[in-house]
Amino acid sequence: GAQATGDQSGAQATGDRSGAQATGDRSMACVNGDYSSATIFGKDSVACALGYQCKAKAEKGNWLVLVERGDWNGNTYPIKDIQPVLIDGEKIKADTWYQLQNGQVVEVQGWNYSSGLLN
Repeated sequence: GAQATGDQSGAQATGDRSGAQATGDRSMACVNGDYSSATIFGKDSVACALGYQCKAKAEKGNWLVLVERGDWNGNTYPIKDIQPVLIDGEKIKADTWYQLQNGQVVEVQGWNYSSGLLN
């Protein structure tokens, strides 16, 4: 996992089942390992979930970039869709895990690494 604190900071994690968290304004958290999660706390920031079955969450006013990947084809999990998503606090809720499934942004459960529980 990776964690960054401070304005304009960035955290990136590439291993499977890893997590990236960035705290600070204009920050970025990005994951591309399978089953990984990206979290943002701050303003004007972006959480990117780029790997197979990845998820992301952020506070209101921030953005998510969600990638949906297809099944393993013997070489890779091919990209099927990519969507930017604004956390507006109404249609897309703050501090809620999201994933792209069948071209739709859907709410999913996420693993809370600090408590070891689903949230």
